[in-house]
Amino acid sequence: MKQKVKVAIALGSNLGDREKTIRVATQRIQEEFLENVIVSSLIETEPWGIKEQPKFLNGVMVGISEWKPPAILNYLKTLEKELGRTHTVINGPRVIDLDLVCYGDQIWNSDGVKVPHPRMSTRLFVLAPLNEVWPDWIHPELNKSPSELIREIV
Repeated sequence: MKQKVKVAIALGSNLGDREKTIRVATQRIQEEFLENVIVSSLIETEPWGIKEQPKFLNGVMVGISEWKPPAILNYLKTLEKELGRTHTVINGPRVIDLDLVCYGDQIWNSDGVKVPHPRMSTRLFVLAPLNEVWPDWIHPELNKSPSELIREIV
């Protein structure tokens, strides 16, 4: 039997019907590989990087999966394309943004995948929803909970 690992996926959208797109993405992810899912509240946030673009809706979903990080990331990128994301400019507007941010308490840095997500510890739009749905997660490199990381950046 394969081992199931608790994972967290960051959700974001700032184009089109943001809430509907996130809802469709979470449903598709649950149907494909994630069980016992909890989705955080969605929060509206200012854009990161390029300021002249619409505000984002952001959230985090957590659940358990047998899939390894490369398979998860590959599915998320495929789903982004299916939902209409086109890659134009880094940190630019997007219909959907899906990122694998946590894979249990494991560190993964191979096959083009880095987990925990290398920039998650500085992004309130990831940490606040993560703290809502997985407050006892501990960053395996920084040895800090989401709430401790939030206190460092606000």
